[in-house]
Amino acid sequence: MLEARYIYEHFEEVKQAIQKLNTTAPVEEIYSLYSRRKELLYEVEQLKNKRNIASQEVPKIKDPQEKKEKLNSLKELSNQIKTLDQKLNVVEEKLKELLLLVPNLPHPSVPVGKDESENIVISSWGKPREFGFTPLPHWELGEMWDIIDFERGVKISGTRFYILKGWGAKLQRALINWMLDIHITEHGYKEIYPPCMVKEECLLGTGNLPKFSENLYRDWEENIWWIPTAEVPLTNLHRDEILEPEINPLPIYYVAYTPCFRREKMSAGRETRGIKRGHQFDKVELVKFVEPEKSMEELDKLIEDAGDILKKLNLPFRVVQMCTGDLSFTAAIKYDLEVWAPGCGEWLEVSSCSNFMDFQARRANIRYRPYPKAKPRLVHTLNGSGLALPRLVIALLETYQQEDCTITLPEVLLPYMGKIKFP
Repeated sequence: MLEARYIYEHFEEVKQAIQKLNTTAPVEEIYSLYSRRKELLYEVEQLKNKRNIASQEVPKIKDPQEKKEKLNSLKELSNQIKTLDQKLNVVEEKLKELLLLVPNLPHPSVPVGKDESENIVISSWGKPREFGFTPLPHWELGEMWDIIDFERGVKISGTRFYILKGWGAKLQRALINWMLDIHITEHGYKEIYPPCMVKEECLLGTGNLPKFSENLYRDWEENIWWIPTAEVPLTNLHRDEILEPEINPLPIYYVAYTPCFRREKMSAGRETRGIKRGHQFDKVELVKFVEPEKSMEELDKLIEDAGDILKKLNLPFRVVQMCTGDLSFTAAIKYDLEVWAPGCGEWLEVSSCSNFMDFQARRANIRYRPYPKAKPRLVHTLNGSGLALPRLVIALLETYQQEDCTITLPEVLLPYMGKIKFP
């Protein structure tokens, strides 16, 4: 969240940044409300000073009638102050409401572009496999070997659901366990197993609410929400806290596996085929709390950690920087890792690595002390998928298929597959 004062003092700069994001935000109304807030504060302070002076004069007045008039005047001043305070509260509440609708501003290094067509591929790793036959898409492989069941998924839960069976279910579980182990033992993350349902204030803190309420699942009776990603509970671990250097020294790295729940609204077609988009999916998530001066360096490390998983699986991938028109609501700068899926014939996003700067920290009130007894500062938060299922499953099935349609997995996964043989 941006500060109202910042928007007021950098109004033209903020307006231009919003235009670069190719979106809208109520910055003009925020500017007007902040101006009104300043006026009200000035009026209140003037009346309070006047009341203080009058209060000091009362004990010195000897005449009863004059004292009574002065006390009545004090009462009137108090009533005026109360009325102005009520107006001020209304203005401040409206400011808070509108500030939640303002996106993060893009980092100066983010390229300006209108939409995803102007994103920039900044690097790539590996070379897509050359096949001596036509590779099949994962939905054909999955049905052929009875490891993905689309019909029963729809029968049980409706469209955009599917069932993983036998070897397919084992593969997904093996990937999750293996990725967690890599991030914990090699990349230095601490594993968390969080709840998959959170309070409304958690989603406000990460920026999912109020902007994206229509994409979230909610239990209306208890006003509790299913998480769209583990980023939400992980970030809120330290909501309304000051991270003390003796107890929680920065940087803090968390990793968690959770199912994720999102409303995927789209028309039928290529985008909806197979298991690429669903209302429920699994993901291993990485979240960092870092010092502001080191957040861009930590973003580079985050991308390396996500990319290391793909390298160990020997899956060709590329790193794509989002232009201003394709940034998320909360990210100041964002990079996607896209893996090649030869059966689908397309690049699939398996990780988005974002630096939110202090945007989430201000919303969630997460601060730290650089040293003991120092004045608290807002932390910088980052997150990235490490990695997202089921697109990783898609890439593995399609990349490692053989001419007889069997699938030979990378050796690093074999210890995690146990005695379950393909299919």
